[in-house]
Amino acid sequence: MRVSNVTVRKRLMAALFTGILIFFIIDVRLGYVQFYLGDMLTGKAKDSWSRNIPFAPERGEIIDRNGVPLATNISSPTVWIVPRQIVDPEVAAEKLAAVLNTSKEKTLKSLTETESIIRLPSGRKISHEKAKEIRSLGLKGIYIGDDSKRHYPFGSYLSHVLGFAGIDNQGLMGLELFYDKELSGQKGSVQFYADAKGRRMDDMADDYQAPVDGLDLKLTIDTKIQTIVEREMEIAQKTYNPDGLIAIAMNPNNGEILAMSSRPNFDPANFRKVPQEVYNRNLPVWSTYEPGSTFKIITLAAALEEGKVNLEKDHFHDSGSVQVAGARLKCWKRGGHGSQSFLEVVQNSCNPGFVELGERLGKEKLFSYVKGFGFGQKTGIDLQGEGTGILFNMNRVGPVELATTAFGQGVSVTPIQQVTAVAAAVNGGYLYTPYIAKELIDPATKQVVMKNSPKLKRRVISEETSKQIRHALESVVAQGTGGKAFIDSYRVGGKTGTAQKAQGGRYLENNHIVSFIGFAPADDPQLVVYVAVDNPKGTVQFGGVVSAPIVGNIMKDSLLALGVEPRKDQIEKKMTWQDVPMISMPNLEGLTKKELAEQMENLKIEAKGEGDTVVKQLPQPGTRVKEGSSIILYFGKGK
Repeated sequence: MRVSNVTVRKRLMAALFTGILIFFIIDVRLGYVQFYLGDMLTGKAKDSWSRNIPFAPERGEIIDRNGVPLATNISSPTVWIVPRQIVDPEVAAEKLAAVLNTSKEKTLKSLTETESIIRLPSGRKISHEKAKEIRSLGLKGIYIGDDSKRHYPFGSYLSHVLGFAGIDNQGLMGLELFYDKELSGQKGSVQFYADAKGRRMDDMADDYQAPVDGLDLKLTIDTKIQTIVEREMEIAQKTYNPDGLIAIAMNPNNGEILAMSSRPNFDPANFRKVPQEVYNRNLPVWSTYEPGSTFKIITLAAALEEGKVNLEKDHFHDSGSVQVAGARLKCWKRGGHGSQSFLEVVQNSCNPGFVELGERLGKEKLFSYVKGFGFGQKTGIDLQGEGTGILFNMNRVGPVELATTAFGQGVSVTPIQQVTAVAAAVNGGYLYTPYIAKELIDPATKQVVMKNSPKLKRRVISEETSKQIRHALESVVAQGTGGKAFIDSYRVGGKTGTAQKAQGGRYLENNHIVSFIGFAPADDPQLVVYVAVDNPKGTVQFGGVVSAPIVGNIMKDSLLALGVEPRKDQIEKKMTWQDVPMISMPNLEGLTKKELAEQMENLKIEAKGEGDTVVKQLPQPGTRVKEGSSIILYFGKGK
């Protein structure tokens, strides 16, 4: 059958249009894939080819208030393996094991893993020297990734506060854990490409994503004061071999912690070398125990604020003990102190006198002040593991419980609670939340990202009451049981504490926690220091004997470090047979050697220079020095 030309042309046109339509559809599809899905498909392909070598960010540094580094980082490379790229695993394992001082068998096991990329366990955080050796081996499939590890330049200094970071630079204890998120930063990486057999695709450039470093953490800690505290703690450790030591220094006007230390301590870089209970317990915020007589400051504050006592006019007779609901509560002094003003009750730390103050207040009023000063609850300091202490249940507070609470027995408190409460008692009555982190700083821009400000919880007493407390506690140091904390030329106030330790519901014999809390200057406190010594050996266990001189030494050097000017308007110190008399340094400049011989009977001279006339002296005129001290005189020619 013959087909007409018209039919042929129609069929050709139909075929042409069908072909055009098919090509159009293909072109649209190709365009869709090329332009719309292209980036996504390329990305997926790259993902299937890519291998990442992580680059760890720099963990934020921890620095003191003046910028002194306390926790930093040191570069410590890590070995990464792409098993499929290893040409000869046996040879590679032997060479790597020799450099890393590990077994060939363990290394070979890592080199023959089925994963696309792994970290060599024995090659984590190695030295730069070893990293250089490994690079020089020229082994395919072996890569060196940038890494770092935490470094604590002062060793065990401030160890419980700083805490430590693990091998992955994650915070595990202390501030390292509390501020881990802020310190950590974000990981970066170097991304290279390999085919399905693991062979590197050299025609594709590596991608580098820079890590984002963590924020730097600036503390309220002052290394000048912390160093002084650490020095005195070491001396006390060697002198008394105690079961434990605690020290806290605080700015009473804002709650900033200037120093904090405890013993036993540890090196954060080698925390595994000590038992867990050593590094896991930051004693200044964790430990709870009976405070002893330092707690009397709270009873005194309540009695003064409520108008229950006049320190100068009211008197009390101490026979050595007092009977309360059938219980005999003793004074530390056998036979008692006799008749005394209540100012002398404070100076002498007389237990029966404070029992009287507790009875005048009553349980509801006394315990309302105890809780008002922050006892029985956490202070809120930005450190982990803070304790709450233990107070009597009000339903179970009878006459005996009221009496013992009044002089610091039968209640349990933490050191940080005591420091915070006493700071409020002497700063005008303002109870602040203690804190140790001051700022978070962007290391790249140096901009402050977060700033902690003083947090006032409440006012607990009036300025007038606080003034009376400051005067009473200054007299404790000058005239009473705190005499060993006296600093010539600085007005110091404070209170001793001696508390029996309890075990199994019974008090231990000859086993006490002796403490002292001091502040200065007494009329305008800039520093509060607390020291507790747990079971000191080879000494009389009294806070005034053991802890007071430690606080005195800390405060003397710390006040100088803070730039607090010496003062001469002190309460005159009550001298004991142990005290060396103080004399005021006279002005000796211009005097001849003959004239000196008539004056210098109570001082030893160390002469320097040639000549017959004093041209310079150390110490300066007006400085108070101990009788018999050595002074330096520089001699020259007189005018």
